[in-house]
Amino acid sequence: MPEFDCRDCGATFSLSQQVLDRYPGWTPKQCRSCRGTRRGNAQASARNSGGANHASDEGPTTGVFTDGSSAPNPGPGGWGAVYVVKNEIVSEAYGYGGDTTNNRMELFALISAVDLVPIGVNTTVYSDSDLAVRTINEWAAGWEQRGWKRKSGPVENLDLVKKAYAAFKNRSELELRWIKAHAGFRWNEYADELANRGRVEGWR
Repeated sequence: MPEFDCRDCGATFSLSQQVLDRYPGWTPKQCRSCRGTRRGNAQASARNSGGANHASDEGPTTGVFTDGSSAPNPGPGGWGAVYVVKNEIVSEAYGYGGDTTNNRMELFALISAVDLVPIGVNTTVYSDSDLAVRTINEWAAGWEQRGWKRKSGPVENLDLVKKAYAAFKNRSELELRWIKAHAGFRWNEYADELANRGRVEGWR
């Protein structure tokens, strides 16, 4: 099997040619041990409150936090969503997206996020994808009125855009808001780890 050097620990690891053939041009960067350690560290950090003095670094403590990714883009993808109330995990979900794109995984994470919150509960759904947030909050209503067409051309990822827009349209108690990525916000980072877990476990 083809061998690679882990960027973190320097160890040599291998992947089957069958997996590599599914994603032409993709070069694995981490061995499975380092990927697992990174996920474990992020989850442990998420479980520790860190004290009230660090609240500004932690970001919001209640809401649904989502993320989606693919590596490379397009390539194997994953999505994740976690519902948190006062720094306590209520529920979470993650999964594999197959050969896909970042944008599709971001939208799929938003669709999944809606299902985590009981009907009638007011809360905020956070995504670090400005494109996904603006699509649902600003543009989708106009596209729907025009028969799901943009003035400049077809709507990309229309199948998921329709589902995500309908999901939030039917749940007026949910607010969708953008959150900055990789800024040390605890639950945004946790959602990122869930998306990575879905991606990695899916192509094993």
